[in-house]
Amino acid sequence: MKRRQFLQATAIGAASTAVAAPAIAQSMPEVKWRLQSGFPKSLDTIYGGAEVIAKFVSEATDGKFQIQAFAAGEVVPQPQIADAVGNGTVELGHTCSYYYFGKDPTFALGTAAPFGLNARQMNAWLYQGGGNDLLNEFYAKHNLYGMPAGNTGVQMGGWFRKEIKTVQDLQGLKMRIAGIAGLVMQKLGAVPQQIPGGDIYPALERGTIDAAEWVGPYDDEKLGFSKVAPYYYYPGFWEGGPAIHLFVNQGKWKELPKAYQAILTTASAYANNDMLAKYDARNPAALRRLLGAGTQLRPYSQEILEAAYKATNEVYDEVSAKNADFKKVIDSVKGFRNEEYLWFQVAEYAYDTFMIRARARG
Repeated sequence: MKRRQFLQATAIGAASTAVAAPAIAQSMPEVKWRLQSGFPKSLDTIYGGAEVIAKFVSEATDGKFQIQAFAAGEVVPQPQIADAVGNGTVELGHTCSYYYFGKDPTFALGTAAPFGLNARQMNAWLYQGGGNDLLNEFYAKHNLYGMPAGNTGVQMGGWFRKEIKTVQDLQGLKMRIAGIAGLVMQKLGAVPQQIPGGDIYPALERGTIDAAEWVGPYDDEKLGFSKVAPYYYYPGFWEGGPAIHLFVNQGKWKELPKAYQAILTTASAYANNDMLAKYDARNPAALRRLLGAGTQLRPYSQEILEAAYKATNEVYDEVSAKNADFKKVIDSVKGFRNEEYLWFQVAEYAYDTFMIRARARG
């Protein structure tokens, strides 16, 4: 009798479990969002971050939460993405915060600050140094919620049609560069130009501009800059570890079930790490190909770097005097940077310096 009762109870328990699992899945709502990327599909690594997020979210929710990714310009032009997300035209934007510098200079600090943080330090500041919380206090004023969703690592310093050896060589030079970096280069005598990525090559080819910066070897090779500007400078001191953000319409974010919020946050964090790994893996071979095809690699002179550092701090002081949000965030960035380098100079820098010298020995 006891054996019969046990088997009956087990069968009932199994049946209830079989019913419960689909019921839980069915309780997850169907959500369909649109994501506007700030990048063309041809730049597979940086645009790919949007596709990574969409795929991760769909698979984690058994297709209940669907995100459709659109390349730059397919829904709205790249300069309008922050507004489009804020007003609900699209629910999501995968883009660089600094593209919206014209709305408020504080937007720039969500991506990179000249002579700021490298990629690891940027992640540490965003995730553990209170950086993303500070940014979200600011983003909320524009009906946005942001989270890290990509990083390129330190970028290159741009392509030039002529050699740049001294600060004097920058006088009157028309360079595609925007945001805070544009203000810095302007102080050094250059004439900053704001040009979308897809328009840089023809502008360089026609001589409308004399120089341009984009990302690094892998992307720059795809865009063909080496064919029209032979001198490739480094480092991009204005972008030591630029972050790409996933912007979410704040109202939509608050309406999203907690489980979906967690999944989207996790997907963004994965995309953040994945993008940096891809650039680190792909840049070396791309640089070799560029050099093999005749690109002239040049370091910025110490004179230029020192002048740029001085100009950068002047810009920070000038903007901070007029903008409390900017001051709050840049003070956090600078304080975190200085503390980080106390540690990085002890271990990371010493290790990397030795290994760079030793690598030829196998």
